[in-house]
This record gives sequence, structure tokens and C-alpha cells, in this order.
Amino acid sequence: MHAFQVLFFKELRSFFFSSTAYVVIALFTFLNGWLFVGMVRAMQTHASPGSLIHNLLGSGWFWMGYLVLFPLITMRLFAEERKMGTIEGLFTAPVRTSEVLLAKYAASIVAYAAILLPLFLFFPAFYLITGEAGAFHSGAVIGSAVGLFLVGVFHLSIGIFASSLTANALVAAMMTFAMVMLHYFLGFLQNFGIIPDSMWSEFINYFSTVRHMEFLTEGLIDSRPVFYYISFSVVLLACTHHVLESRKWRS
Repeated sequence: MHAFQVLFFKELRSFFFSSTAYVVIALFTFLNGWLFVGMVRAMQTHASPGSLIHNLLGSGWFWMGYLVLFPLITMRLFAEERKMGTIEGLFTAPVRTSEVLLAKYAASIVAYAAILLPLFLFFPAFYLITGEAGAFHSGAVIGSAVGLFLVGVFHLSIGIFASSLTANALVAAMMTFAMVMLHYFLGFLQNFGIIPDSMWSEFINYFSTVRHMEFLTEGLIDSRPVFYYISFSVVLLACTHHVLESRKWRS
């Protein structure tokens, strides 16, 4: 446990002591603030059946910026260690591979949460300024937070797995972005020739992030997406552990 704590805080320091982290937080907050204002103005001029947070997180503009976060957070976690030659020293130290992996993973989750936090401050600020609670409700905010957390831990596990496969951080970033984009667009396959309410449609909906977020932003928390994202995250972390162990023994 002591080794995990040391490695965890080391990763946090490397993230929060870099200017890149604050540039990413500032850009993500600015872009989503601009999108938030645009959504508010749109809802003022056109009636919308969805809440403000439902419309915001259902926007393709939000997802374009959101999916870029994961390559930026994870690309250096193992790739940079291998490039600098420090990973050999790390694994020859009296620490288990699982401690290294979980420490980096936990630190990436904290960094991800820090980037997302300003987004969820928009809604209480909106309520304090306008006094209008009808545009969103607490259930939708909680469901959205749960949804983005689940999607985030899954995508971070993809990024860590990609980073463990290469010594080039840029290659790891490209692999991560390609995989998270493929997973995102998987939910749109039902729009291309698949019969609605068929078995294939239900199958694709099970893997569809868009579909999951539609329900979660309405405050409907289902156990199926929880199980889906957590179980696949565990599988990817197990694969990463296997890759690291195999490299460790080869070296």
C-alpha cells in the first residue's frame, strides 16, 4: 500500500505540476462554457423537451472535445517511461506491477475528474444567476456525472492499454483516440440499415455510449451500463498488466 501511495502521488505531481494540465483544463472549460451559453440561448428561442444538461452532453460538439481528453491524459503514462528508460528501474524496484498500474490508473482518474469539475459548476452557477431550475434537475446532473465517470474510467483504461504497447507517446495517443472514436461511433451503426427494435439494434444499444448517456442525463441510472463499463475496464487493465509483465520478464 505504501508503494501504491508513493507512485500515486508521484503521478499526480507530474500531472498537476505541468503547464500542459492547466492548458487542457482551461481549453476544455472554455469550449464547454461557450457551448453551454449557446445551449442556453437555443433553449430561450426554441422549446426543448430535454434538460439543459441533456442537450449539452448530447451535442456532437461536446463529444469532439471530450474524446480528445483521453489521449492527452494517458499517452505518456507508460510510453514515456519506456522512451526515457525509467520503466526498467521502476520494475526492478521492490514494487508489484499491479501497484504501478493501479497507481497510474488512479492518478489518471483524479486528473480526469479535475478536468471535468468546472463543467459541473456551470449548472449551480446558472441556477444562482437566473433562479431557473426548470432547465435541468438534480437527477439529471447526478446521472450525467455517473455516466461521464463510467465512460471516463473505461476510456482511460483504453488509453493506459495503448500506452503500454509502445514507447512513442504520439503513437499511443493516436491509438487511444482511434479506439475511443470507434467505440463512440459504434452507437450510430443502428442508423445504417439495421431494423429498429430488432435483436441487432438491442445488441448495438448495449455498447452505445450515446444511448447510455441519453438515459443517464435523464436521471435514469441502469445497472447494465455500470456493469458494462466497469467489467470492460477491468478486462483492459488485466490486458495491460499482462503486457507489462511480459515486457518485464523479457527485459
